Amino acid sequence: MKPKKKSARSVPVKNIAAKPAAAKITETKSPKHESKPLSPEKLRLFKWLAILFPFVLIVLLELILRIFGYGIDTSLFVKYPDDPNYMVMNHYASDKFFPDTSYATTGNREIFAINKAPNTIRFFVLGESTTIGFPFRPNGSFHRWLQYRLSHMYPDKNFEIINLSLTAVNSYTVLDFGRQLAQYSPDAVLIYTGHNEYYGALGIGSTTYLGSNHFLVETLIKLRGFKVVQLLNNCIDKIKRLFNSNSKTGARSMMEVMAARQHIVNNSPDYKAGIQQFDKNMTELCSTLNEENIPVLLSTVESNEKDQPPFVSDGNEPNSASGWFRAGQAALKDSSFAIAKQDFDKAKELDQLRFRAPEAINDKIRKIAREFPNVHLVDTKKLFEQYSPHGIIGKELVMEHVHPNLLGYAVMSEAFFEAIQRQHLIRGKPEQEYTLDQLRHEMPITTLDTLSGNDMVMILKTGFPFNQPIPKNFKTNKSYDEVLAGKLARGFIGWSAALSDIYTYDIQHSDTTGALKIVEAMVLQYPQIPNFYNFSGHFNLKEGNYAQAAFYYRKLYMMNKDTTLPAIIIKLYLQANNPQQALAFEQYNSPPNQHATVTVLSRIISNEARLKQKPSDKTVSEQISNDYKVFGINRE
Repeated sequence: MKPKKKSARSVPVKNIAAKPAAAKITETKSPKHESKPLSPEKLRLFKWLAILFPFVLIVLLELILRIFGYGIDTSLFVKYPDDPNYMVMNHYASDKFFPDTSYATTGNREIFAINKAPNTIRFFVLGESTTIGFPFRPNGSFHRWLQYRLSHMYPDKNFEIINLSLTAVNSYTVLDFGRQLAQYSPDAVLIYTGHNEYYGALGIGSTTYLGSNHFLVETLIKLRGFKVVQLLNNCIDKIKRLFNSNSKTGARSMMEVMAARQHIVNNSPDYKAGIQQFDKNMTELCSTLNEENIPVLLSTVESNEKDQPPFVSDGNEPNSASGWFRAGQAALKDSSFAIAKQDFDKAKELDQLRFRAPEAINDKIRKIAREFPNVHLVDTKKLFEQYSPHGIIGKELVMEHVHPNLLGYAVMSEAFFEAIQRQHLIRGKPEQEYTLDQLRHEMPITTLDTLSGNDMVMILKTGFPFNQPIPKNFKTNKSYDEVLAGKLARGFIGWSAALSDIYTYDIQHSDTTGALKIVEAMVLQYPQIPNFYNFSGHFNLKEGNYAQAAFYYRKLYMMNKDTTLPAIIIKLYLQANNPQQALAFEQYNSPPNQHATVTVLSRIISNEARLKQKPSDKTVSEQISNDYKVFGINRE
């Protein structure tokens, strides 16, 4: 038998086992297709790039937005558009405190030199609506009373009192603004704040509340200064408006818009959180300014206790806010003034709608003033009590719940003035003393200021939380001033424009006294414009107010150094029977004994002193008369 031939296609089993197919494929695979694991360093780099990539995009977007000028600058100060040598408060400085920027408030436009001039006293003022002077801003504010008084006492010094206060803000804004002041060479920072701690921007009870974590709130405030965040906020606002097109929020008052939690019970967690927030913010600010050796005048706050019933009371029982208020009224009627004061104070403390600062705020203010050597207490509340009947603050000094009337603002300025004098913040002796009564008589508050302020409060009281209708006997359109005051109170015309219209009216009707008040008011509002000083001097001269005329021409001379003015100023002081100020002015502008004027003025002063002791001395009297003739004044 022949053996069978092996098939060429048959493969021994042992060969299949020796060379598996997978092994054969591996052997024929090209080395360039092999996968190698990433090194730990490269893996870490890729992870970081993945994390950082979104942030890089955000930074690039921020740069692009800045290049194309998108959004707003939220810096506290910007260069004054009319003169780049000056700074002015930024119109958008408050936007970062309000999630809805349509409610952001604006302040005064008071300029100051970038390079602080010699012999300049610069004060910054921080606070809320009372501090800015509502409803009598700009000139009714306490800082304008203070500026007018100090300028007359120290006529050779230049006072820059820059009010950075805003309505509807609290200690978060005060802290943020205050931190930025050291670089602008302040001689002191004046602070009056506390009433808005619950319902001001970012307050515990406000609609803008972001939480009680101080670090988180401050971080969010800073982030709102970035253009990317502003873009995001604007997109969110537009979406909100699409879904809330029929919202009537705009018709509500700012007080109603801001008040979210209207029942903050005394000593409740929300109540304590507001006190702690104020304490932390103000302690941090005062610590910062203290380290910079900047004097701080920190004031207690006052409020109407006698004539403002509690806004929200927990019932009507004797121990409720309303009950204590009624008890205070009864005690006052019985002339039990000490008991009445205690009862009114309890009523205010138990008022659950906290538009008036609780006394715990004043306790914190006093504590902070004791902690830092450069922080000095201004006890405005105590002075208000001294000027109030029986020591109970009411409508005699306060318009409604917290905002002073014009007398109240004058008293408030007195409190800060006394603190400035106690701390010797102004070097040198004043040329003249200037009393509060004199200030009240001479301060250029116009009829428009008074009327428009009254109208604003009346309008305020028609809304939340007062809800008082306009009195039926209220009449408008009586006089030209009243017409413009009504327009000003309702925002139909600006303050400067209204005063300009009244000035034209007064000139047309030969009312020099009215015109004088207006130009003097304009000096306070626009201290950098020489013409207002010139007009003030001119009208005072026409009215026979020689000392006032000399003052305004003297300030004008400081601005333009017109060589014809010194002789006019000296003559005016002599006509005002004030040779001492004439001599002080001449000595300030010329070294002693360089000019014969100094000799003659010194002789007049000496001879007038001798004549007082011996009125019958004709020789001395004739010498005085002859010396006055040197200046063109006939004293016969």
